[in-house]
Amino acid sequence: MKTLRKIMTCLLIGMASHYVVAQDIPYGSNPEAGHYLNVGDANIYYEVYGEGQPLVMLHGGVYGYIDEFTPLIVKLADHFQVICIGIRGHGKSEIGNTPYSYQQRADDAYQVIRAVTQDSVIVIGFSDGGHSALKLAALYPQTVKKVVAMGIGDKPKDREENQFNYTAESLMASDSTFFAGRLKLMPEPERWNESLSMLSDMYNNEYMSKETFEKIQCPVLLMNGDNDGYNTLDAFIQCSKYLSQAQVAVIPGCHHVIFFCNFPAVWAGLAPFLGLQHP
Repeated sequence: MKTLRKIMTCLLIGMASHYVVAQDIPYGSNPEAGHYLNVGDANIYYEVYGEGQPLVMLHGGVYGYIDEFTPLIVKLADHFQVICIGIRGHGKSEIGNTPYSYQQRADDAYQVIRAVTQDSVIVIGFSDGGHSALKLAALYPQTVKKVVAMGIGDKPKDREENQFNYTAESLMASDSTFFAGRLKLMPEPERWNESLSMLSDMYNNEYMSKETFEKIQCPVLLMNGDNDGYNTLDAFIQCSKYLSQAQVAVIPGCHHVIFFCNFPAVWAGLAPFLGLQHP
């Protein structure tokens, strides 16, 4: 937890110091760009920036939200119609009444995509959102033309790993200022513990491996740090072996949040895959 707190502190400092142009844009709570879509049992919040080919962004879990993508949104919105989706239980999106799963996240994203565009899309996902992006590509192959998945790894059903048990009390104890800000955005702050319990259950019990990855037909760029605390390099590489069109980029000296650890290296790998010139 202390490591996560340090990462998020660096994340926020990076947002403030390197992307001054974005300081006046409240990503994740922007009434000029924000929208809601009812997906059946929850209102999902999303923001749209820029014009052009649609590109969807799916953020990480627990600490994550739309604003973590600030440096990427700033650059991508010059070239794409960037659709930033708030995952259930995060920021301004509601929790709903059904247990969390990666299929649920993919289905939510699909409904938002179709509310915005009928075109096929590029999807960029980080961590929780990276696995959701891969599930989306597997379930809706006609909708997803390319995927960039950051901070992910192979998660077979029989894997052994530490069990998660997130609670509001432990997170507030780790960084009360940060999470107080997150709570202010939530439409159902009184259900935060319920959301964290479902999130822990999903991380502990959900699996995603060959059965999902082999269904993905589009090109996929996998990007991880070589010091990612959640995914070993072996698990990262194993994921690529199940994909039919995989490219792999390992960012040296970086932890889980690679785009704040070394943004230039991430952009150098990302831009050509998206058909953009670098820098």
